Amino acid sequence: MRGVVMHAPGDVRVEDREDPRIVEPTDAVIRVAAACVCGSDLWPYRGVEEVAGRPMGHEYVGVVEQVGDQVRDVKVGEFVVGSFFASDNTCEICRAGYQSRCVHAEPVGALGTQAQFARIPLADGTLVATPGMPDADLVPGLLAASDVLGTGWFGAVAAESGPGKTVAVVGDGAVGLLGVLAARRLGAERVVIFSRHADRQRLAREFGATDVIAERGDQGVAALKELTGGLGAHSVIEAVGTQESMMQAIRSTRPGGHVGYVGVAHGVELPGKELFFSGVHLHGGPAPVRRFLPELVELIWNREIDPGKVFDLTLPLEEAAEGYKAMDERRAIKTLLRP
Repeated sequence: MRGVVMHAPGDVRVEDREDPRIVEPTDAVIRVAAACVCGSDLWPYRGVEEVAGRPMGHEYVGVVEQVGDQVRDVKVGEFVVGSFFASDNTCEICRAGYQSRCVHAEPVGALGTQAQFARIPLADGTLVATPGMPDADLVPGLLAASDVLGTGWFGAVAAESGPGKTVAVVGDGAVGLLGVLAARRLGAERVVIFSRHADRQRLAREFGATDVIAERGDQGVAALKELTGGLGAHSVIEAVGTQESMMQAIRSTRPGGHVGYVGVAHGVELPGKELFFSGVHLHGGPAPVRRFLPELVELIWNREIDPGKVFDLTLPLEEAAEGYKAMDERRAIKTLLRP
């Protein structure tokens, strides 16, 4: 099969890879209908993480081609959406709603889903079938559910977004933009996004943002406090993963408020004394997307939300390198790849 491999920073190639096969009796093999480039894929692309010959991709939707002998719930021929962590969905941690930290969790990114086919471990616990074959225009939204929508949703939930709350979002990538959508669906009264980019500001407003702040860092914090009577937001979604973004999130939150951090942390260190006196709750990490998938699939299927709008560039799989380059240069918010 053809699949994306990153050989070095900036060096993305589509090449022949071994066809996936059933390895464990709990596996499924899917024919990938759509995959995409994630903002987290840009960390190794930019040289922040080591990479050498790594299959790429952890977001996917597709049709089940084969299942192992112990797969009971997932059927050949079903259209499925899965998370970027495989989970059994039965262990104590899964039952508590934290499937990304399942005791048997496997990172799907290690297998690479920017490809024509993919092996999905723990299929019964990982994959959620749609009610039928989706219309073509629903596929991007379902693909978004496999990571960026589920991650933005978890950020909003972890930040305790809800009725009467002011929610601020640090980060205007796909996760941050879908955090806006999630916060509004959860009933937030006011949603503020920090963004300098006109195209992302427009999409944020489509998803329900009520206010936009172009400043970042301490200037952004000051602007937010001016909007909130000097108090800060009740809830803040951190969707970047840098020292600056985390501190901006914490400092934008009022005492007693909540930060939901879902940006993959790189070089983040928290100053203990400032955190102690902030009175702010912190909760986050790798999103337990599987917890939310049934609800998200239903919302998308019923056309109540359209998270697929975050894909503003669609390319054939063979042109994946351009998809990475466009996102790295901020010419695209998120690239969808068609195998």
